[in-house]
Amino acid sequence: MVLGDLGQRLSSALRQLSKETVINEKVFDDTLGKICRALLEADVNIRLVKRLRENVKQAINLEEIAVGLNKRQLILQVVIKELIRLIDFEVKPWEPVKNKCNIVMFVGLQGSGKTTTCTKYAYYYMKHGWKTALVCADTFRAGAFDQLQQNASKVRIPFYGSYTESDPVVVAMNGVEIFRKDKFELIIVDTSGRHAQEESLFEEMLEISNSIKPDNIIFVIDASIGQACELHAQAFKSKVDIGSIIVTKLDGHAKGGGALSAIATTKSPIIFIGTGEYFDDFEVFKTKPFIDKLLGIGDIQGLYDKIISLNSEHDKSFIINAKDGQFTLRNMYEQFQNFMKMGSFGQVISMIPGFGTEFMSKNDEQKSQARLKKMMCIMDSMNDIELDHIDGAKLFKSQPGRYTRVANGAGVSLCDVKDLIVQYSQFYKMMERMKGLSKFGNMQRNINSINMQRITSQMSELIDPGVLSHMGGTSGLSSMIRQLQQSSRTDRS
Repeated sequence: MVLGDLGQRLSSALRQLSKETVINEKVFDDTLGKICRALLEADVNIRLVKRLRENVKQAINLEEIAVGLNKRQLILQVVIKELIRLIDFEVKPWEPVKNKCNIVMFVGLQGSGKTTTCTKYAYYYMKHGWKTALVCADTFRAGAFDQLQQNASKVRIPFYGSYTESDPVVVAMNGVEIFRKDKFELIIVDTSGRHAQEESLFEEMLEISNSIKPDNIIFVIDASIGQACELHAQAFKSKVDIGSIIVTKLDGHAKGGGALSAIATTKSPIIFIGTGEYFDDFEVFKTKPFIDKLLGIGDIQGLYDKIISLNSEHDKSFIINAKDGQFTLRNMYEQFQNFMKMGSFGQVISMIPGFGTEFMSKNDEQKSQARLKKMMCIMDSMNDIELDHIDGAKLFKSQPGRYTRVANGAGVSLCDVKDLIVQYSQFYKMMERMKGLSKFGNMQRNINSINMQRITSQMSELIDPGVLSHMGGTSGLSSMIRQLQQSSRTDRS
């Protein structure tokens, strides 16, 4: 989850606004006050908060709003616009060029997670078909090369460093030259972490930059240090031309707003955010979806992109079966695998409209992941006949001895296996009712040919009432389907 505390308070203030029967100046000022307090408590710079408040007040005059206009919606739109302006300077971020040698240099404070972020960055591009490599030019911190070497080995990315050469400039130049000759498309150079007071390390950073002439310099900000980010951002910006920013540890820290404040100092675009400790916990930053998730509005396009990015060979059988309303236990197992690859449950849940950052606590997330892994373990004990049967629930019901065999094989109770089959039955029913809608590429055609109200009604019967309520009832569910339909249309265009 991103900026958990701030997201909870912002979405809470706006939900309270939606419950008010009359929107007057008092209600408006109270809502705006809650939003500003939430930002200040999240360590957003007071000057930026003051500017946001003034801009919102100036943009909305309740007395002049025409009759018939939705005041709540207007307030929400203006608040979103001003929150976006806090962190979006409409500067187009640098992007590497395919089939060319692109050199990227990473700079940042000690302990900001820079070395791990270098690996995440390299891994992201490697997964998207780029030939990437890592260079460790951090000769100051003991164990820096060992860390980069271990990280790179885990994700199978070539790396360069030296245990004997103490001059980081020489190491950087040698590494870049080696990978340039081998025609690597993206060469990532990690440098020593430094502080604003360490003038010698700043001079070293400048020397490395001058020697390798990077195409882009990325500043890594640790979201947990609050407004101290601003001082350091100014120091780095004064020495080198920071082209992009990556914010790390942006997964619930109360002081995350301080990192966002520092961006105003550099006026450089955020390109990625780190949301966890694993190499896949790395998201492309898009301002509008980021703000929407903070406010509990969701990010259907982001969720759709995640689903599409997981397209694999075994999904083909799922799509073929889904067209006929079929869903096997093997299909469910494979979709569970995909879900695990999408990142933490909190991140995925926050992309669904109506599910704010407060919906799933860390404890809930761990329980959900444990339950999912347990179900997959149970399915690991099933044979091919059970996994591929056209109606697995019917098979187990007609042959109860299968429950016992699977339970013994997985080391679980009979109840656990029966619970899994019940869960499978729910998925199976949904696939039957959503027959023909499973392939996202056909969503617009299919939804236009079937009554939306009927689809929503069928899906709402299969969703937990508490969850459905949090989504905004059947109207919220219908809105989500339409947003997913729009995402499909956008992707095809």
